[in-house]
Amino acid sequence: MYEVYFLYIYIMNKEEILKIAAEYQKTVLQRIDELLEIDAIQYQNLGSESSKADKLEVKKNSRFIYRTIKDLDTNTGKLLLQHQDGY
Repeated sequence: MYEVYFLYIYIMNKEEILKIAAEYQKTVLQRIDELLEIDAIQYQNLGSESSKADKLEVKKNSRFIYRTIKDLDTNTGKLLLQHQDGY
């Protein structure tokens, strides 16, 4: 018997990401760490069976996370965006 697995990739929406970035009771470093953890989890949930659309959605969301990080720490955000662009 073959088992069918459905992969559910949870992608945070932009409002949730902005909410984390605006949590002023946390330090900038704590907020950046939390955003990067979310980014890593999204990529971990991708697998070889993920569709191109899933992979593209995660990459778009990752770019939004990096832009949000750039608003918190310009240098770190620029480095992340450059790395994603392949510089």
